[in-house]
Amino acid sequence: MSDDRGYVYEPGVERTTSPDEREFDWRGWTLVGVIVFAFLVAPAVILFHPPEAVPFFVAYLVLPLLPAVLLGFVAVWSTTR
Repeated sequence: MSDDRGYVYEPGVERTTSPDEREFDWRGWTLVGVIVFAFLVAPAVILFHPPEAVPFFVAYLVLPLLPAVLLGFVAVWSTTR
């Protein structure tokens, strides 16, 4: 066994988080906004105003992919501090 004191779980010793660390701040609201956009606004736009100028592939595969990629980026960004 090495004695480098890496991560060692010590029962009974818990790291207490301050309320500031668990606060739902502007990053959380940005994520909520992107979720609403990705799951409600973008599909409604594609459903009720189908794109006529673009081919089928772009309209139904690429256009929904853009909000999904945006959601992924914002989710990772909002969880890293």
